[in-house]
Amino acid sequence: MSEPAEQVAQSEAAISRSTSHPALTTRFCELVGVRLPVVQTGMGWVSGATLTAATANAGGLGILASATMTFDELDAAIAKVAGATDAPFGVNLLPVQADLDKRLGLMEDRGVAVASFAGPPSAKVVSRLNDAGIVTMVTVGARRHAEKMAGIGVQCIIAQGGEGGGHTGAVPTSLLVPDVADAVGAGTAAGPNGDGVIVLGAGGYRDGRGLVTALAQGADGIAMGTRFLLTAESGVPDDIKAIYLKTPVTGTVRTTAIDGAPQRVIATDVISALESGIAPVRVANALRNALRFRALTGTSLKDLVQTGLAMRKSQDLTWAQLAMAANAPMLTKAAMVDGQAEVGILPTGQVVGVIDSLPTVAEVLGDIVTEAEATLERLAG
Repeated sequence: MSEPAEQVAQSEAAISRSTSHPALTTRFCELVGVRLPVVQTGMGWVSGATLTAATANAGGLGILASATMTFDELDAAIAKVAGATDAPFGVNLLPVQADLDKRLGLMEDRGVAVASFAGPPSAKVVSRLNDAGIVTMVTVGARRHAEKMAGIGVQCIIAQGGEGGGHTGAVPTSLLVPDVADAVGAGTAAGPNGDGVIVLGAGGYRDGRGLVTALAQGADGIAMGTRFLLTAESGVPDDIKAIYLKTPVTGTVRTTAIDGAPQRVIATDVISALESGIAPVRVANALRNALRFRALTGTSLKDLVQTGLAMRKSQDLTWAQLAMAANAPMLTKAAMVDGQAEVGILPTGQVVGVIDSLPTVAEVLGDIVTEAEATLERLAG
């Protein structure tokens, strides 16, 4: 059997097994129209069309990372995913992007199922998406943030604990998920029909046992980044993937030195240098990289400034932190796209320390289903 045919067969096997246990068909599956309550998060420079389509075909929800794409690149990526799968998929957006309105219009025209945000979108944007029939999904790291998002009509909330990769909060997943589920999940008055907001757990998940744990804590599914980053369909260079596979559970650090906001990454010499560097030098380098990022993404200087001012206002950043925030995408690109680990940043969750293989996406989701079913059967005696 050829490799493409084998991957299709694996995807079909994962989908066929996904409905064998009723507990695995959650409110999230019904809301979004997927077979499995598993989300592949929108990781900048990582979550492209190939990975997103593979996740959708295997029964999960794949999400394109658009913040590092030009508008035309996003247009092409959406078309590529739509041409590779009939299943629903999503697009991750920055809530303060200068061309957000234009990107939302594209998603409406193309029938994209989900709009995912790593920061809080405005009530106006949420209302527009709800009217268009697009599910709004927002990642939060605290109960109060979940309550605020539920209050403006967000339909799905990802509660990401401190174990998660990239920008993340301080509350452990084991405490955050049930707390958020109690606040806005099933059984609460929140939600468009008074039946609670859909809650997904994130931070530390990789297998079927984790999925069952999240369901037991009141969530309707899980979202994973690192596990999908370390798959065959991920476009991250092999040399960089090898670094991830060698990283122990204790080999990550949560730092503010990259862009002023807490971010979990692999603890490398680059991070040590950033944390010990002189602030003015870091800011000067950040500004140079901000201009490079502008050129790569086709962002005008006016839009870059406007986006920066909006970030400063919404996130209460200092001018130095704002400069560093503009720096982060280029540092990440150096590793994730160019393969230059010595000058790049390697975002990751702590779960990286217990991952030692690069399976296909279909294999990941198929194994999750099999293990989740076995765990549920064992618990039922």
